[in-house]
Amino acid sequence: MPAQEQIRTAVAGVSGYAGAELARLLLHHPRLARTTPFFLGRPDAPATTLTTLQPQLKGPIADSSADSFAVEPFSWQRIEERRIDLLFLATPHEQSREWVPEALGRGLRVIDLSGAWRLEQPANRAIYQFVDADESKAVEVQQKTVYGMPELHRAEIAKAQSVANPGCYATSIILALKPLIDADLVDVDRGIICDSKSGVSGAGKAPVAKTHFMYAADNLSAYGLFGHRHLGELLEQLKVSDAQIVFTPHLLPIPRGILSTIYVHFREVQTPPSIAKLFQDFYAASPMVRLYPTPELPQIQYSVRTNYCDIGFHLAPDGKRCILVSCLDNLLKGAAGQAVQNMNVMYGWKEEEGLL
Repeated sequence: MPAQEQIRTAVAGVSGYAGAELARLLLHHPRLARTTPFFLGRPDAPATTLTTLQPQLKGPIADSSADSFAVEPFSWQRIEERRIDLLFLATPHEQSREWVPEALGRGLRVIDLSGAWRLEQPANRAIYQFVDADESKAVEVQQKTVYGMPELHRAEIAKAQSVANPGCYATSIILALKPLIDADLVDVDRGIICDSKSGVSGAGKAPVAKTHFMYAADNLSAYGLFGHRHLGELLEQLKVSDAQIVFTPHLLPIPRGILSTIYVHFREVQTPPSIAKLFQDFYAASPMVRLYPTPELPQIQYSVRTNYCDIGFHLAPDGKRCILVSCLDNLLKGAAGQAVQNMNVMYGWKEEEGLL
């Protein structure tokens, strides 16, 4: 699609953490300076304002313009009246599963931040237990939806009508492993171990017992063993089987950020320069991936509140065992920032525009 200077965007779901970050990024995006995003809440919710839901988005005292941004109840009629080009869905999985087919039928382009359309294989998608009103239509939508990781699917995203934003854990792991697996360096049959830790915002804004301060503070806990929703993304994007990879997520007592430590065995002896060059070549055109020179390793504090995925590695003296460390902000590169990155690709803008 040819580059466009101005598009009309709408965001459904701005009450959560990722929705708030998405609103902030879109309000400051240089390409949207003359087309304020249209914000939508639940269909049954009363009209409100953005800063009532997200007070941190208030402007300076002398400029309260942000306070006037309305959040209206969701309706397709309102979207049509605003002549929206691109609809962001920061909505629950089930809601996105219902709304994406309708949006595509109305000629909208969609970036969905949920897990509703990320997975191509029914066996991987079964964990969500979706019940589609029209199964043939769901299959059609799934086939035309692109997995929204620009570093891997840039050309397809540029032409896509429907983009499924990747999961946060999945982004940190896939970006670290993909260059090595594509080069056939990893002995996948010896097993890949992905040990990932995330801040509590990854669990969403709705309060639950395990994200309560008294549970999460001064604690570290594993969850979702052998059954986390992001596992299917690893299997499909890395083209490995569930017998070849183990993914264990953990809850960190911090607000945001992910650190994934990944253990692999190489088929043949490698050297640090050869691995470094592989990563450099693979991500040469990817402005949102930062590579650390070995033996320096990323830390959450360096990537938090940025849209970068930071990747580093350390090779064992035998040249066949390697530890990868990948860090990102789960609300930005793991959610809202990656959604804006996908928008930039879809409309032919610089990939990093509005994200630095």
